[in-house]
Amino acid sequence: MELAMTSPASEDRLRAGVTRAAEPSLMEDRYVEVAGAQLHYHFAGSGRPLLLLHGLVGSGSNWRQNIGFLSRYASVYAIDLFNMGESERVPGLDASLEATADRIVALMEALGLESADIAAHSHGGAIAMMLAARHPDRVRKLILFAPANPFCDAGRHLIRFYNTRTGQWFARRIPMLPRMLHATALGRMYGDPARVTEGTLETYTDGMMIPGTVEHVLRIVAGWYDDMRALRGELIHLAGKPALFIWGDRDRAVTLPSGERLRAMMPMSKLIVMRGAGHLPFAEMADECNTAMVEWLVGAV
Repeated sequence: MELAMTSPASEDRLRAGVTRAAEPSLMEDRYVEVAGAQLHYHFAGSGRPLLLLHGLVGSGSNWRQNIGFLSRYASVYAIDLFNMGESERVPGLDASLEATADRIVALMEALGLESADIAAHSHGGAIAMMLAARHPDRVRKLILFAPANPFCDAGRHLIRFYNTRTGQWFARRIPMLPRMLHATALGRMYGDPARVTEGTLETYTDGMMIPGTVEHVLRIVAGWYDDMRALRGELIHLAGKPALFIWGDRDRAVTLPSGERLRAMMPMSKLIVMRGAGHLPFAEMADECNTAMVEWLVGAV
């Protein structure tokens, strides 16, 4: 289904903040120790906790167009996942979905959070689903932007390539590629590359430049198919979990038909299709996605 605007009453409640950008003065950079490592996150707002989990190569700053608006309704924690962004690098860290999901629980304990809502993108969405399946009492509602899932094989050729010696050699040199090539790659993730805003590219590339990042990503890629098999086995445990799926109909990384299969497996879920958006709808169509997220979080479901 296409994104349907909310009811007039809820539109009135949200309209005042929909078009405003995040206010940096209200967003704090914080660190917390988890399993002996320093984890970085952006914090803003008050209210029910909401964790934001980024994708495979990214950072909590990927959510910079969402944090300000969401912080009016929640205590927002935009996490730099383990070995990503400004978080400390831990060599040899187990990169599996199960281990990463369990570390998110350890993070919540360190932050004093018994439970939270979770919004997540791409590989972060797979982490969020694994977390909700393994630790259901920790997750109230899910918001999943094109989550990596076992029903999508669009990236199979890239996964196979990066699991070869040549692919690993190339991956280690990606941070050194010219900025123009990085910008082109990011633009391909959008339905319309003209919508890429200033500063967005750096929220992906800055962390990638830090030694240890690419090695961690390669470990994720090496275990990709094992992770997807494990996730498929856990999906049955998500049947009663409220989940909002948001997908761009021009997503070439995680295709929409896989989202429709996920939706069919989760009776408490809803699928919103963003017409004209690619793999990053929360950034490409931030206003619409911000409204949809808050509607889901404050709704009765």
